[in-house]
Amino acid sequence: MKKVFAVLGDPIEHSLSPIMHNSAFEALDMDCTYHAFRVGKNDLENALQGAKAMGFGGLNLTVPLKETALSFVDADPLAAKIGAINTIDFKDGIKGYNTDGIGAKRTIEDEGVEIKDKNVLILGAGGAARAIAFTFAEAGARVNIANRTPERAMQLAAEIGDAKGYGLDIVDKGLDEIDILINTTTVGLGHSNGTLVSAEQMHSDLAVFDIVYNPLMTKLLQEAETAGARHITGIMMLVYQGAEAFRIWTGREPPIEIMKRTVMEALDI
Repeated sequence: MKKVFAVLGDPIEHSLSPIMHNSAFEALDMDCTYHAFRVGKNDLENALQGAKAMGFGGLNLTVPLKETALSFVDADPLAAKIGAINTIDFKDGIKGYNTDGIGAKRTIEDEGVEIKDKNVLILGAGGAARAIAFTFAEAGARVNIANRTPERAMQLAAEIGDAKGYGLDIVDKGLDEIDILINTTTVGLGHSNGTLVSAEQMHSDLAVFDIVYNPLMTKLLQEAETAGARHITGIMMLVYQGAEAFRIWTGREPPIEIMKRTVMEALDI
């Protein structure tokens, strides 16, 4: 019987997870299929229980479900510390994991950008921001968080310990001391053409990473290119976090290069 996997979120139309994971299943000749379902916060608990009851193999969660899911799963220690879930496995109950931080860290390191002892500014304080903030802090970065609601940024900074939280207006004061800028918000997603930071606010030694991958070159990354800064797309974070989820679900080594190629073809790169 075919094993079903899926990603849940709202919006969900932009997700490339289905084609990425389906390419991996096909490459390994596994009788599995992966789909995308639009699910809001209020329906998440029912969706999780329904997926378990129907024998799903596992789930991914995206905006805005990652933090809400913590109330409905048995979270592993890292996910509990982060306070957000992006991967769920049903082999033994409803287990929650977070692979976002791992995906972001590997993406940055692949580009030759050092994390240790660097000043990092994370835009946003949601699930992905939490994962990246905790992971980068553990890797030795000096973490700063800026959010539309400053209190959320300050709360996250307090949980991390050696971190600082601000409102988004911190960007207006300049990024001269920042080495790595990471956007974890949905600004720039899909057909929107927004950005929280302009080229005039950047400097050429800055590394700018946008976890949004659709479109590939978000407005933020276009601004980074204009400023002469290094710009890093969200493709490999998608691939690496998905690869880690694949390992959790199946116990098999994912075909990362095939997953990457499938995503790039879908984006017509």
